[in-house]
Amino acid sequence: MFLFFLLVTCLFRLFFIGWMHEYISRAAEWQDVSTALWVGLKLSCKSAGCLTLFSLVGSGLANVFAPQREAFVRQILNGSSLLVLSILFAARFPYYRQFHSSFNQLLFNTLNDDVYALGISLVQEFYLPVRLAAAFLLAFLLYRLLRLWLAWQPRCCFGVFSFAKYWGRAVFLLLLYFLVTVATFGGSLNWMTAVDWENAGVTRDAFLNEAILDDVQAVWRGYTMNNRLEACNGLNFDAEQIRALSAELTHKTVVSDNIDVYLAKKAQGPLVEKPQQIFLIIGESYANWPLLEKYKELHIADGMKGIIAAADSDYCGSILPNGASTVSAVTGIVTGFADANLYLTTMPEAFAAPYSTASAPQLARLGYQTNFWYAGPSTWERIGAFTLAQGYDRFYSRGDFAEASGSVWGCDDEYLYKAVLDGVTPGVASFNVVLNVSNHSPFTVDLDKAGFDRQAVIDALPAAEKQDEALIKQLGHFWYEDKMLTEFIQRAKAKYPDSLFIVIGDHADRYNIDKTPSLYERYAIPLVITGRGVHKGILPKHAAGSQIDIVPTLLELIAPPDFSYCSLGQSLTRGNAVGVNYGFWITGDYIGKADVAKFEPESIRGEMPALDEAALRDYMDAVRSISWWRPKYGPVLDAALTANRVG
Repeated sequence: MFLFFLLVTCLFRLFFIGWMHEYISRAAEWQDVSTALWVGLKLSCKSAGCLTLFSLVGSGLANVFAPQREAFVRQILNGSSLLVLSILFAARFPYYRQFHSSFNQLLFNTLNDDVYALGISLVQEFYLPVRLAAAFLLAFLLYRLLRLWLAWQPRCCFGVFSFAKYWGRAVFLLLLYFLVTVATFGGSLNWMTAVDWENAGVTRDAFLNEAILDDVQAVWRGYTMNNRLEACNGLNFDAEQIRALSAELTHKTVVSDNIDVYLAKKAQGPLVEKPQQIFLIIGESYANWPLLEKYKELHIADGMKGIIAAADSDYCGSILPNGASTVSAVTGIVTGFADANLYLTTMPEAFAAPYSTASAPQLARLGYQTNFWYAGPSTWERIGAFTLAQGYDRFYSRGDFAEASGSVWGCDDEYLYKAVLDGVTPGVASFNVVLNVSNHSPFTVDLDKAGFDRQAVIDALPAAEKQDEALIKQLGHFWYEDKMLTEFIQRAKAKYPDSLFIVIGDHADRYNIDKTPSLYERYAIPLVITGRGVHKGILPKHAAGSQIDIVPTLLELIAPPDFSYCSLGQSLTRGNAVGVNYGFWITGDYIGKADVAKFEPESIRGEMPALDEAALRDYMDAVRSISWWRPKYGPVLDAALTANRVG
């Protein structure tokens, strides 16, 4: 049983690497592949051991309480294990294409999502019935092979070791000890050399490091990470550390037990005339890479490029998303906190009152009516209740947009923008956060009707991608999002000349033309500011940040001198030049992974200025620790608040 499960997981890994080989980076060598297979085999000893133990315990209990049913119970347990393995294997391929990862904690956020919409998306975009049918067929074939495997009675010299003899019993016990040990320590004989999902990424290639994890280990990783998130024990800063980090972050010498004292700021004075209408648009999967010069022949971002080129616009391409999903972008804009092991839209504390750093109450103090416009249903991630609890005056969702076509996730962008344009009241100052969904699977927009030049995109693609219909459709939906966004800005400028527009992507990391993109092309999102009074250079050349820095940037653009506000993020107009999120950091010159012992910065512009690693780590720790403590425990830095915390 152990050998069979081990062989299956290893064959699955080998097939996955072969089928998805285009995701292997050019820097990888055959040695990396062999290392991945070897370390993967060792790690899969754990998975094989777990599956064998599941069968052993179940059949053992049946042998005690219902001996006549023991064989049947074993067959059911083995069949169930193989069915689960087969379903996970079938799901692994589209999951990696979507997230560039084996199964992770996002798998366990499903119940917080719109399950019905997710199911429709899986059927329409990822052919769920076909994949399930293939998984059931694979499980059936594996089960038949297992029956043959268990029925095989090899005759060899080991027959001399009859269990009735002492030698036979000794060999059996030694073999049993060996199997239990390697299953416990991941192919090793002691804990010092044990392989675990946390230390298995030993190759130079990100894809191969993910391939090392079989599906059982990948699900276990996701489960473990999700538990850490829900228990809030992934961060272990104490009150004194947070006080010191807060002072370092804000350059304040005052000693206080109140975090908000450190987060309090005063505006330097407006850089543009106070706009009547403000539109902060969060674009679904609106990545930065299509705006880069190297992809200009695709012509899928021409609209926004035209906006950026205008005299009343400025642009920053060194921005990180708050997290890997849309809800992280929403919480970053709405609350001002970074993604730090808290699921804010489900926390009771987030519904008690707006946080001091929340965007809506601070814009309201400047005289703005605050509105949140979402193309999807209000129940998604409790977004309707959450935004209203955080101080927004009004929330609009798909139910408010009559006869609007779209996908299960929400209405098409054209209908959302029409509702926003028609819904803003002339003469009433308003701050409007707009969240679209069209550039999200299942990709259902009628691109031909919208005017998408499919052939032009195909002509610009590398030869290996010209037949990739899924990629072409995805690029077409980026084009549609860009087109609708551009038209909305143009129409809104004409209707409301005294408006200010801020465009930010919710996240990137969904699809790239290059199967092994740089960190910058994979994760960066754009920030575009346009409107009356905006000019080139309003954002410094080396500005960088994340979504928690957007609202402070807005406040420093429009607020009068000495206007008091509270924010964790820093204004890009005041020289903020660093951004961090759940796993990465970015500056105007570099991008890199955050949680590593030694930073390995990748150059963005080709320039190689010195990097202050100590300051970067302090900034990262400050943002994460404050974003973890303040939403959960409030502004008071009191060690007693976490005295009973696990971890």
